[in-house]
Amino acid sequence: MDYSQKIAQRHWNLSDKGEREHNRENMFIDDIIQKAHLEREILSNIAGIENVFDGGAGAGRFSILLAKMGLKVTHFDISRPMLDKARQLADEARVEENMVFVKGALEDLSSYADNEFDLVISFDAPISYTYPNQESVIANLVRIAKKKLLISVSSRLGTLPYFANPIQKNQFILDKTVDDSYVRWCLDNADKQIANFRFDKDFCQQVWNSGLCDNIEQAIDLYESGKSPWPITYLFRPDELKAILEKYGVKNIRLAGPGAYARTIPNEVLVKIMNDEQQRKDFLEFCYLYDSNPYVCGMGKDNLLAYGEILS
Repeated sequence: MDYSQKIAQRHWNLSDKGEREHNRENMFIDDIIQKAHLEREILSNIAGIENVFDGGAGAGRFSILLAKMGLKVTHFDISRPMLDKARQLADEARVEENMVFVKGALEDLSSYADNEFDLVISFDAPISYTYPNQESVIANLVRIAKKKLLISVSSRLGTLPYFANPIQKNQFILDKTVDDSYVRWCLDNADKQIANFRFDKDFCQQVWNSGLCDNIEQAIDLYESGKSPWPITYLFRPDELKAILEKYGVKNIRLAGPGAYARTIPNEVLVKIMNDEQQRKDFLEFCYLYDSNPYVCGMGKDNLLAYGEILS
């Protein structure tokens, strides 16, 4: 097992991961927008689908949705806390009989046969956390897919603006009074983050060239000292992701950048929209239209979404 997988496994197995991931949509508007986009994409592509593989399925945001629709879903994740939370939610939704829960790493899908699943999905960038094996992981996700593939990976173009905005997450806080440690940290440290900020052109150029924003040696040192650094992450360019999918035989590829439209809107306006039922509905529908345009696909908030078909 290489360090990237070790680090990812430790990070996602922290005890609070299941509950924290489950609550993200209640706290951050960018998560609402992204999940709404993904849900719309899934629901428009399930005709003729009977079984689904959800790789890096987390707390079950989409696996449970699909199980509720009567599909058979393999919920696959590296994190025991995520799996435990997903099982709990599946039990509450009374769909556990439609689901198989598997603890495993995306780097090893050898137990699954070619074309075993009608639909393969992998959302919120678990593929990007498998560096340096990200291409072989994509190849195997394509291998086990029979009809359709939907994946999202970390976006190089979408992530780079973060490095010029140390308080980028604050734009998307839904409720500034919520009692959540990360929300409180974002708000309490905003002034300090701005005061200490310095634009680093060389670092941005390095990320532009390599797709890596991590100091791998430092991450390994932190891991070896018993800490849980953020997983080593590979950031994809849109043309690169499309080329990899084409290389392994995926056809009719479409790319999208969920969150591209919302990047332009200040927090106060986003909160107002989200707190009005009709405005929220209309806004999410327009975000889907705008963010699906190929000319903005790279500027999604932090993910790049790809749809493709497996044609024999």
